[in-house]
Amino acid sequence: MFVGILALLGLFGQSMATNMHRVGITPGFGFLARPTNFEIGETLIAYSSQSSFARAILVGLVNTLVVSFVGCVIATILGVALGVARMSSNPLLAGSVRAYVELIRNTPLLLQLFFWSATFHALPSARKALQPVEGVFLSNRGIYIPALRFESGLAEILAAAGILAAILLLLRGRRIGLSFRARALGSGAGLAILFLLLALSGLARAELPALKGFNIVGGLSLTPEFAALVVGLFVNSSALVAEIVRSGIQSVPQGQWEAARSLGLHPGQIFRLVILPQALRVITPLMTSNYLSLTKNSSLAVAIGYPDLVSIINTAANQTGQALETIIIMVAVYLAISFSVSIAMNRYNARQALKGLSR
Repeated sequence: MFVGILALLGLFGQSMATNMHRVGITPGFGFLARPTNFEIGETLIAYSSQSSFARAILVGLVNTLVVSFVGCVIATILGVALGVARMSSNPLLAGSVRAYVELIRNTPLLLQLFFWSATFHALPSARKALQPVEGVFLSNRGIYIPALRFESGLAEILAAAGILAAILLLLRGRRIGLSFRARALGSGAGLAILFLLLALSGLARAELPALKGFNIVGGLSLTPEFAALVVGLFVNSSALVAEIVRSGIQSVPQGQWEAARSLGLHPGQIFRLVILPQALRVITPLMTSNYLSLTKNSSLAVAIGYPDLVSIINTAANQTGQALETIIIMVAVYLAISFSVSIAMNRYNARQALKGLSR
């Protein structure tokens, strides 16, 4: 049977190669070095219409990774808060969270993305932009928030070094006998001091957006497409995270709560020091699947006009006719992202399991 499948695939490949040759298309990945001759509306790295298709695909990959990372971080924070609130003794709070979770989980993600896209495009013009807080503007041209501007490449290097040092401190703090709280405070203080020094030395400065004429200038601008995609993804994912957190907390035996209370710990300490570490062994595997789903769901960006990996690869396929090659690239990239996330989360899960056994 396996030999038969290989034979069918071989015949299919030969037929496709013949058809491509007949219409003047050369099979292979040589098209990646050719100029694209099309623009991309939103890029985080340097790109022009004379850039290669490989560069364009890299732009799409970076856009996808940024959206996925931001979505995962915000979904985790919001989902944990909702999951804890879901177990509140206050019936109004618990009922509101339950209604939110049921509404989000029982409506299609694509429909939610259309809703958020329409919402952000329905915002007022720049001259009448909403300003919920100082330094934040909401308009149909995008969302404008304060930004930290670096005046030199040295500042960017120092900032990157500070962030890397903070991450390493968080990951390895336990090995030098620091508690999680001390590691978090130390990292946050280190980053705050770093940015303060940069600002005082003139290497970096805070830039607030401001209304000038018919437009908003300064700060960091987020396009309506980017904002709609990120909000749609983290809102949808947060409902799932809330249920995961709730089930993880409820998996901890009630006796653990009673034992912690008998030691005189207040509710915050009980949750942080006793319940959450045990719940993480249940939460982490499910969170892995949730992160993978969010990353793959970002491909729906093509429906609301955000230039993610799928959108740019589709454009490349239409421009070059290399449909098979572009699909292979897309599959390979998403597999690489999924395997990377799975490996990282599985390693973290293994560490949590080993800590549980050591206790």
